[in-house]
This record gives sequence, structure tokens and C-alpha cells, in this order.
Amino acid sequence: MEPTPQKQGINLPTAIVIAALLIAGAIVWNKPAQVIPGAQQKAPENVLAPVTSEDHVLGNENAQVFIVEYSDTACPFCKLFHVTMKKIMESYGKQGNVAWVYRHFPLDKPNAEGFILHPNAGREAQALECAADIGGNEAFWTYTNRLYDITPSVTSQSPQGLDQTQLYKIAEFTGLDAAKFKTCLDSGKFKEKVEESYLEGVNAGVAGTPYSFIITRSGKKAPINGARSYNEVKAAIDAMLAQEN
Repeated sequence: MEPTPQKQGINLPTAIVIAALLIAGAIVWNKPAQVIPGAQQKAPENVLAPVTSEDHVLGNENAQVFIVEYSDTACPFCKLFHVTMKKIMESYGKQGNVAWVYRHFPLDKPNAEGFILHPNAGREAQALECAADIGGNEAFWTYTNRLYDITPSVTSQSPQGLDQTQLYKIAEFTGLDAAKFKTCLDSGKFKEKVEESYLEGVNAGVAGTPYSFIITRSGKKAPINGARSYNEVKAAIDAMLAQEN
């Protein structure tokens, strides 16, 4: 059985303290998250790749705060956090204060015993890239949202996760050219790009998913390890916005 995500709330004074500690870099959220088999958790190093035009960004590209998320489409905690991030963007995105950056961190690498946690995660990440390549940024986010909506997480009950034929059906749902999408995905065109994203995450200290960094235009950074609640993420964002104003 996979661990049950924590859903307990926090009161306002506690939220203020937590947010302050996040900004100071004093704590890192530790769970719930899907960890790499055999990997050791470590504090993030100061090598987070900067946000560029190559990234998939939802929201104002000149926002004061960016949330850079490293995610795995087959991770059950990523599914939960995806819902949280959509709610964050509903609250902050319309005002242009927060932007969401999605990066790939597929847990499809074998551990020392040869066990692979999410065997299809890399291919699913490539499908997201194909959607962006064919339909642009809007198609990327439409495809991503649909995939998270319909895919079963990899659990003991559904060890293979999403039926891979659904990747083509999601492309049709998104309005992409079906033939172009199939050619793109079957060719492995974006396999290297997905691997580069994974390695950038490792270099930034990511050892599981979801793992996010809240960063400001002035350079402040706070890591969030795991599928934290809306209130917890909101507290950190509010504190950082206050620092920027």
C-alpha cells in the first residue's frame, strides 16, 4: 500500500511561522512524496536551472513569484498536488502574481535491484512534450490536465498506471493532429529532453515527486517536498509576495 497523504490543516499563526521558515530556507517539507527507489533525501543545492522560454509556464511570465514543480505523471502524490496547483492558479494566476512552471521528473529508472517504480512515466512525459510541440503552450496544459484527470496512479492495485493507448486519445481530446502526435510520440523525439529535465532536477536536489521550488524575481527560494496542502502553499506564497512588495 502506498502511504496516505497528510491532509491536516494549520492555523494562521502556525502558517505565518512556517512561511517565514520557508523563506529563510530553514525547513524542507518531507512528505507525502513518491521517492526514487534506493535514493537518499538531501537538502536542495543552489543549482536550480533558471526559468527560460524552453519551460512550460502557466500564468504571467513576469509574475513576482514562480512555482517550479518537478513532477511524475504516474505519481499519486503528483495527482493530488496538481489539483492544489490548479487551485493556486485560480487564486493567484488571474491577478498575474504567480506563475506555474512544470518540469519532468519521471521515476522510471531501475534501482540496484532492477525495480522500476513508474515504467511508463518517461513516455508519458514525452507525450506532454509532443502536445506542446504540435499545439503550443495551451495544448501542453490542456493535455497535462486531462492526463492527470483520467490516469490511475501507479499503485499495488494498478501497477501499470495509465493504459498507454489513452495517450493518443488524450491527444484527440486536446484537438491535436492525431497523425502528427503519433509520429512524434512513437519516434521518441523528446526522450532526451525529458532526461535532461530529470537530471536538472537531480542537480537541484530533487529525490522524489512532487518536488517544487517557490522562487521570486528578486532571487528568494523556498523548496517544498511533497504534496503540500493549498493552505500551506498559500502561506508561503503570501509571505514571499509580502517580501517583494
